[in-house]
Amino acid sequence: MNAVVRLDPRAYRRTPWKNGGGVTIDVADDYAPGAEPGSWSGMLWRLGRTRIETPAPFSDLSGFDRILTVIGGRGLWLDIEGGISLDVREPLRPVRFRGEDRIVSRLEAGPVTVLNLLADRTTYDIDVAILGGGDARPLDATVSIVYALEDSAVAIDQSYPLATDEALRVDGAASSLKVASGRVALATVGVKRAMPSVHDTR
Repeated sequence: MNAVVRLDPRAYRRTPWKNGGGVTIDVADDYAPGAEPGSWSGMLWRLGRTRIETPAPFSDLSGFDRILTVIGGRGLWLDIEGGISLDVREPLRPVRFRGEDRIVSRLEAGPVTVLNLLADRTTYDIDVAILGGGDARPLDATVSIVYALEDSAVAIDQSYPLATDEALRVDGAASSLKVASGRVALATVGVKRAMPSVHDTR
């Protein structure tokens, strides 16, 4: 059975955005050996939340895939250079984009709080699902983070009460996640499987 680690919001790291325009609250992350945790160099993946107070350009995170979910407020648009806009006005609806996309946020109804999952796309596949009471999901990713969007109760082999902003980290496959009450975001980070070579005759 895999260990389930509770993540205390009091221990979350505060990290300036890569472009210096704000601060992200790091919930969980992994770094290459020798890299400084919290830096933007050597980062493998990161889950964090941040508040967007005013329209602003997003940091250049080329080579990373990103999933953004509005978890507080509403009315966010992401305007991508070239005339494309991602509609994120409704909360709790994850949207995907590339770290190299040149994006400027646009706010229709005041500041929003967002949950960001990003990972090196050459190594990882990522996903975010919003789950409520009665929902269940298998935990078969390399890393799974269960983040409480409100006071919640979940089960992973045993029961865990979670206050808003608390999280659980599971490294390796576990049986499943069951949400008894409340609402959580399930962020998963899976190592990409190598594609077999066309010359592989095994």
